[in-house]
Amino acid sequence: MEAHSNALNNIAMALRVIRRARGYTQEDFSSVSSRTYISSLERGTKSPTLGKVEQIATALNVHPLTLLAISFATSPSLDDVSVVLAEVQKEVAALDLPSGGGG
Repeated sequence: MEAHSNALNNIAMALRVIRRARGYTQEDFSSVSSRTYISSLERGTKSPTLGKVEQIATALNVHPLTLLAISFATSPSLDDVSVVLAEVQKEVAALDLPSGGGG
């Protein structure tokens, strides 16, 4: 997947796209991080931890995989994100995981 090489810039783009689509400002993330940190993420100068991705996704009211799927798509379009999600679904199916919700 070509998008892997630019993951930091891609997550920056995905965060910005989702934040703007939701009508949020960087200041709206004060419960998660400072505006400076969110700005750094959106500029691609910082890389979030998985825990921070989860917190940011929660603040954006999206599943963390939504943020990551948009990050790894070639563009933030429904078609390109669907390609990423189809690949994920195919890979998960190939793992032959057990059915059901028990854990």
